[in-house]
Amino acid sequence: MKNLLWIVLVIISLTIFGFSVSKKIAFKQNVSGYLKRAADASTIDLANEELTKAIDYLEANNMTSGYTSILYETPDEDIGFWYRNLKASQNELANLKSESALEKTNVLIKLRETLLDSGEKSKVTIPDGLAVYPNNALWAALMWFALACGLAGFGLMLKEIGEAEKRYNERKKLQNDEI
Repeated sequence: MKNLLWIVLVIISLTIFGFSVSKKIAFKQNVSGYLKRAADASTIDLANEELTKAIDYLEANNMTSGYTSILYETPDEDIGFWYRNLKASQNELANLKSESALEKTNVLIKLRETLLDSGEKSKVTIPDGLAVYPNNALWAALMWFALACGLAGFGLMLKEIGEAEKRYNERKKLQNDEI
């Protein structure tokens, strides 16, 4: 029975962590990956195409307003500002009429600065927790529950291994005593 309990706890933990990872992967496939490609695009049309894919997904999944925070709202978790910034960039790309290479390059540089955080390794600017929005509180609770289940499961497993090793050593001692 003890074996079954720790196995169930570990499976619950791994399942929740697995779903969390799959949500992040799906978000990367549908939003952040396209935003990175838009930032890396060398033409206005290509940048607009990639940016539009990300925006279409955000709109289809109602990820255009609100905050990703659970306890208090901070500017870096404001989805509405971030989304409006993306839409403004999309409009600028779509409405660029100039044939000037310099102006096109400037718009692409501005887009890159908008989409990526500056630093040693540029990363797409996205409010933290957007991959699980609007269920951030649920996912936070599930992650804590998964952590507790995982720790309890591994703790029970280690206890069971210790008890099995103790029984083995006792049998080994009895066998040695009989010889």
